Amino acid sequence: MVYIVGLLAAVLLVLTLVVLNRMSVFTKGFASAQDANTPGMANKINAALLPIVFLLGSAAGVWSFVEAAPKFLPSPSSEHGVHTDTMFWWFMAIVTTAFFLTSILLFVFAFKYQYDPKRRATFYPVNHRLELAWTVVPAIVMAIMVFMGWRVWRDITSEAPADAYVIEVTGKQFNWIARYPGVDNNKLGSYNYKLIDATNEVGIDMTDENSFDDVISNTLYIPKGVPVLLKIRARDVLHSVFLPHLRVKMDAVPGMPTKFWFKATKSTDEMKAETNDPKFEYRLNCTEICGQGHFSMKMNVVVLEEEDFQAWLKTQKSFLATNASYLDRVPARLKAKAMKYTESGSEEAPAEGEAPADSTASASAATASLR
Repeated sequence: MVYIVGLLAAVLLVLTLVVLNRMSVFTKGFASAQDANTPGMANKINAALLPIVFLLGSAAGVWSFVEAAPKFLPSPSSEHGVHTDTMFWWFMAIVTTAFFLTSILLFVFAFKYQYDPKRRATFYPVNHRLELAWTVVPAIVMAIMVFMGWRVWRDITSEAPADAYVIEVTGKQFNWIARYPGVDNNKLGSYNYKLIDATNEVGIDMTDENSFDDVISNTLYIPKGVPVLLKIRARDVLHSVFLPHLRVKMDAVPGMPTKFWFKATKSTDEMKAETNDPKFEYRLNCTEICGQGHFSMKMNVVVLEEEDFQAWLKTQKSFLATNASYLDRVPARLKAKAMKYTESGSEEAPAEGEAPADSTASASAATASLR
């Protein structure tokens, strides 16, 4: 082993000497070339190209921005979306201004101070005022931007209002499931992942009486002008809820429920008129790569006037009504109450708060018109 180490050391020493010799030859040749070849017309051409490149580059950047503008995020349809967009464009204005100022200085200084054999460089080893300026000014600007961002983030992540309507969205490979608390109250029933099966896809717990009137939907219906608390879950892997028009973006994490509250300001019908597109639809997309079918993981979203939303909700059958076999999982002491939400018990004992016959008929008509 000692001989091997010694041999390697000798080889390394020889290689080091060879490299040093090559470097000395190179530096001597470089120095002599510098003395022999002073910059001429090529240097002036390069200097003249600097402002041209800057102007062309700036024009190309502006054109690219204008051309891509129609493909930016659509106009916001929620209250907090207006605030986040305003903050975003303020930040873009600040960053763009800083970019153009520094770029102008960079190109102008390179052009102005191109090589001139008659000019002697002036060195400033220390300039406290300059160092203070380029340190304090950006720090103040960044502090203002952080404060603005914190205020908006504080508002949109605050606790939802007490009267917020609760909707649960669960992501699974590769679709979304919406659950509503029904018409009797604004309370979702409990859930348990151990209860998930082919029918009970979100694991509704039938031992909780708040679960009896829960409604399941494959389309997300949202009331306009009402605070909505979106409770977000994932059943298998990491997903992400993204409602671009409503500016809602929140990860759906297995085992760690998340939430986001917002208030929609434009109904689907209003957006159809605004965009002049009779086929317009709000959409919920998954923006977290979650497997081979990620590209197809989307959900139609319908924003309704509050009265139309309530009318739609009253026409929906509860999960228990469409899956009466789950009545066996209801505790004996709650069986009578649960029976009101099944097909057999709905006529004999309508749920509290259920609309009378004429009201239900009008609700059905409203829903039919929406479809």
